[in-house]
Parts: sequence; C-alpha cells; structure tokens
Amino acid sequence: MHSLVVVAHPDQDSFTHAVARTLTSEIRAPHTFEIADLIAEGFDPRYAAADLALFRSEAAPPADVLAEQKRIDGADALVLVYPVYWWSFPGVLKGWIDRVFTHGWAYDETPDGKVDKKMGRLKVHLLGIGGANLRTYARRGYYAAMRTQIDEGIFDYVGAAVKTSELILLPDADSPEAHLETARQIGRRLFVD
Repeated sequence: MHSLVVVAHPDQDSFTHAVARTLTSEIRAPHTFEIADLIAEGFDPRYAAADLALFRSEAAPPADVLAEQKRIDGADALVLVYPVYWWSFPGVLKGWIDRVFTHGWAYDETPDGKVDKKMGRLKVHLLGIGGANLRTYARRGYYAAMRTQIDEGIFDYVGAAVKTSELILLPDADSPEAHLETARQIGRRLFVD
C-alpha cells in the first residue's frame, strides 16, 4: 500500500518536517510513501480562472491539478502534516485542497441535489502542529472547529475516512521527542484497520 504525505511548511528544518520524516521512517516494505512538499515543489495555491472554468465544466483540469490528482489516485492513504496557522491549514495547503479536490473528481452532485462522494477508498491522517497549548484550543473551541471544518467539511464531504486527526501541541510536551513518538506510532499504523 502507498501513502502520499503532504507537507506545508517553508522551513526544511522545522518541527513540521521533522514530524513528516519521523512518520515516514516507520513505513516498512512492502508499503511505500511519497512526500509532497508543497512549498519546495512550488505548488501554486491560487484558485484562478482556469480552476473556475474547471468547476463550471468549461475546461479540462490544469496540468498541475491533474498531476496532484494522479498522486492521490496512486495512494491508499493521504497524510497531511502542517503547522496550524490561525486555527486552520496554512494557505498553501488550503489552496491545494481548493484546487485539487475538484468537482467531478473528488465529488459530484447528482441531479436530485445529493453529493456523490468519490473518495471513499482513501484513508486520511491529519497531523496539525500547534504553537498554543491544549487549554487554549479547548477554552476557545478551536480544536472542535478545526475538526468540523477539516475532518467533516472537507474529507467527509468527499467520502474519505479520517483515521487520525491529531494536534501536536509543542507547549504541552515535556520534550519534542514525545511528539515524535506520536508520529512514529501513526507511521506504524497507517495501513492497519
């Protein structure tokens, strides 16, 4: 089985990248993985005229969108590792979702107005790296809001099962190593149901 690990952080030496590397270090043969570093690869997150034309069924998908869809089509698991910016995804990751999870590919609408969820085979693992402590997330309802927006609003909408939705909160750790152990555990169980 194959996993696509999407990372959205500009600093290769960041804790976000360390979590992604640690997680993938636990993926053993015959399983495989690919890391999609959105910033290093220069993914353009801007939803532009070509994306709108695709949504309106007036044009084919742009080449970069097709390439990302092909990567996802080849994966059994999608792992998103990202810093939490303003209680959500960084812009590059949100733009990746906006542009890649297209109408007709990730979901469709039936003539009677129902949603045809096209990504039911995909297992999703979400690892957000946060700079605030758990008390802040709980007191303000941020974690619940993130789960509603991301887990349900995006992935349930397209039928992809969220198997892991983890917040790694640096202020709550005795050491970063404790969080890297969480990443190792997730890496070990990516393909375990």
